[in-house]
Amino acid sequence: MNESKPGDSQNLACVFCRKNDDCPNKYGEKKTKEKWNLTVHYYCLLMSSGIWQRGKEEEGVYGFLIEDIRKEVNRASKLKCCVCKKNGASIGCVAPRCKRSYHFPCGLQRECIFQFTGNFASFCWDHRPVQIITSNNYRESLPCTICLEFIEPIPSYNILRSPCCKNAWFHRDCLQVQAINAGVFFFRCTICNNSDIFQKEMLRMGIHIPEKDASWELEENAYQELLQHYERCDVRRCRCKEGRDYNAPDSKWEIKRCHCCGSSGTHLACSSLRSWEQNWECLECRGIIYNSGEFQKAKKHVLPNSNNVGITDCLLEESSPKLPRQSPGSQSKDLLRQGSKFRRNVSTLLIELGFQIKKKTKRLYINKANIWNSALDAFRNRNFNPSYAIEVAYVIENDNFGSEHPGSKQEFLSLLMQHLENSSLFEGSLSKNLSLNSQALKENLYYEAGKMLAISLVHGGPSPGFFSKTLFNCLVYGPENTQPILDDVSDFDVAQIIIRINTATTVADLKSIINECYNYLELIGCLRLITTLSDKYMLVKDILGYHVIQRVHTPFESFKQGLKTLGVLEKIQAYPEAFCSILCHKPESLSAKILSELFTVHTLPDVKALGFWNSYLQAVEDGKSTTTMEDILIFATGCSSIPPAGFKPTPSIECLHVDFPVGNKCNNCLAIPITNTYKEFQENMDFTIRNTLRLEKEESSHYIGH
Repeated sequence: MNESKPGDSQNLACVFCRKNDDCPNKYGEKKTKEKWNLTVHYYCLLMSSGIWQRGKEEEGVYGFLIEDIRKEVNRASKLKCCVCKKNGASIGCVAPRCKRSYHFPCGLQRECIFQFTGNFASFCWDHRPVQIITSNNYRESLPCTICLEFIEPIPSYNILRSPCCKNAWFHRDCLQVQAINAGVFFFRCTICNNSDIFQKEMLRMGIHIPEKDASWELEENAYQELLQHYERCDVRRCRCKEGRDYNAPDSKWEIKRCHCCGSSGTHLACSSLRSWEQNWECLECRGIIYNSGEFQKAKKHVLPNSNNVGITDCLLEESSPKLPRQSPGSQSKDLLRQGSKFRRNVSTLLIELGFQIKKKTKRLYINKANIWNSALDAFRNRNFNPSYAIEVAYVIENDNFGSEHPGSKQEFLSLLMQHLENSSLFEGSLSKNLSLNSQALKENLYYEAGKMLAISLVHGGPSPGFFSKTLFNCLVYGPENTQPILDDVSDFDVAQIIIRINTATTVADLKSIINECYNYLELIGCLRLITTLSDKYMLVKDILGYHVIQRVHTPFESFKQGLKTLGVLEKIQAYPEAFCSILCHKPESLSAKILSELFTVHTLPDVKALGFWNSYLQAVEDGKSTTTMEDILIFATGCSSIPPAGFKPTPSIECLHVDFPVGNKCNNCLAIPITNTYKEFQENMDFTIRNTLRLEKEESSHYIGH
């Protein structure tokens, strides 16, 4: 396979974006394959929507096969870029119902976000993720911690903030250059050296972090001492009996670093910090802030008998908050109760709720082509009782013979949750909030949606995983104790108003924006007197509170009542940590090990076939098959993930003398064929699973479109 020399490809255009620019920092490495007369930018290839890496790293271009690249170029040739209006737009926004397509350079020009992780999602300028921050208490501007040029600490496409150090701000371009130079092993927060939280946020905001060693890592463990977390308590009177160097995470003896310099620390208890999230400044940094005249803006803490206490003591050792006196017995009971809540597993909690289900069964007649209306009719039936065991029978619409066949309860619940997630009752791209749908309110659909979610969780349905943290916090702590963020606003016009207000740099600009939006602000009751620039933060808070919470108060209360079915809401409120994992987060990706352990062998096994099965799972995980782990699970059980309450019955495997595999979704049973060779086994598995799921998808296309 011949590649061009570095200078040969400079005038050759990328087959995707049609540009001949050779700029690795912006477009990734430019590669030319002379044998196939093909030139491509790495990022253009990586972010294209209709292609995936099917070959090994050394095959084709970075593992993307040549025939796949040509198919993708052909597909993109029919799509017009919404920026430059030329054909060849191979990248599409992943937000539901967004039809925008664009070239990679055009997307950069319009400030789209490209996530170089997971499914390599792309977001257009209307739907891109954003960072939300509160006002800074100390200064008007802060230096970029990489180039040291002063910038306004306001979230935007070009300005990003560290998620772990609140005073660490960066230019996007500075971060991208540092990420390319440092690589995944050395790209860290410049203040606290955190890598996990920092990299996760930077990937979310579209920073590409290549999987390579740092460019400066010329010898083993070079500069290793610079990558250590500072872990020592530096306050004058350390109260820890284990010493200043003792650090116990998730306790009052955890070390908290100075959020300004990161090179001094304190135990939480030694400075009376109530939680790890609370900021703490060391003596030197606090002294600088104090002497700069800005100290009075920070919240002051009153100390008892403070007349004889020096400034050093005030700044480093604040008094503990006053709490009601309790007996030692009651304190230990409270701690035990809190610890018990924290340790409760969500599966155990759902199994406990499942004890309400009676042996009496209720058969639901479901039309797979119209899951939503079928479920509504079934759950609204006066004879339906959510505590009865559910039995599903699939029927065909307009079937004169009235035929029916047994259906999988978990498949039905899985399809129902998919429809609910994409319904007009919710709004948002990835994390969703309740929408305001007047017709749905009239039909009481928000109540039904909450009821469906509750029934699904207790009866063994999948993890919803699409709640926003704001919606979840409203359910658990109440709307009055929840502060929405800009990500919660799906209305583009409202989001633009908020961004304009939040980025106003003078009082005059702020008043001008308010005058332009006067009618809207008056309509929602958010007009306020503006005297200082900092008033914009309260105005933004008011708008967010109205649009995300107050506006949908009636749908929320209805949805909340539905969630009370079978006591689910009460359980969520009692154990929020456990339920957040399934309501706000998608389940973990399946692996060969997980599926191998999930399926048990109930019949006399064929050793050879079981060996082929385990090899097949590994091949699927390694990307050497056209199917996925989720496809296999759907084929056998009807679910693409393992339900939080587990499968009933437990998924099992049978080895049969059949030509092709058979999935029994009612019993969660997978019959695998006994073949002479592994090649025959894999071909039969791939063919059957792929075509079965394709046919099922085509049959339900009416439902999906609806």
